[in-house]
Amino acid sequence: MGVTFLNETPEYRRARQALLEREIALRREMESIAAELRALPPGGEVPEDYSFDCIGAHDMPSTLRLSELFRGGDTLMLYHYMFPRHAADKRRGPTAGAMAQVPLAEGPCPSCTALIDMWEGTIPHFEGLGGNLAVVAKAPIERVAAFARDRGWKHIRLLSAANSSFKRDYHGEDADGQQVPILTVFKRWPDGAIRLHWASELVFEPSDPGQDMRHLGTVEPLWTLFDLTPRGRPNADEQLEY
Repeated sequence: MGVTFLNETPEYRRARQALLEREIALRREMESIAAELRALPPGGEVPEDYSFDCIGAHDMPSTLRLSELFRGGDTLMLYHYMFPRHAADKRRGPTAGAMAQVPLAEGPCPSCTALIDMWEGTIPHFEGLGGNLAVVAKAPIERVAAFARDRGWKHIRLLSAANSSFKRDYHGEDADGQQVPILTVFKRWPDGAIRLHWASELVFEPSDPGQDMRHLGTVEPLWTLFDLTPRGRPNADEQLEY
């Protein structure tokens, strides 16, 4: 069913119809990729039941094992938060709150922080439909929790892998100790084995000219909203404060 809008020209309608056909093709390709992702064969089994630091009852530091992060289902998504940020990232840090006095290199990545801001409101809906997502930093959990309070995060589950090799083993940390913003998805199989199902490996692939890595492009509403505007994405990075 075709539509037209007020006062549009034939030239506009022809161009818009051609673009619409490409949008339909893209939708089909995205559905096909999603189906192929779901159908991946079993990935490598996790070599150990990693330990993560968290804030537990009475706001006291505690620990959880990887196996304990599964909440009644068989899927667990862990986003590798670049906290501390990459050493080459010289964007400004927080100007107030717990991180304002922390050396820039030890503070959180602005882009990761913006993404978590976006997910904060989504998490109740995601978990309500059976989703399971947690965010893993390398910084000490007390520092991560203090920054979360400054941001007003109430729904995001925050963990620290400061005392385990998890981030290094799953490419959330490179050989030099620099953090990498990869998303890893794990599945617990009927035999109890936990295996990697998928990871955003696109983060390691060269991007096209004028583009960033876009390894999580479909789950970053800030940028996908800009994609629908006449000017497109602004030539700017996220900041902790605007």
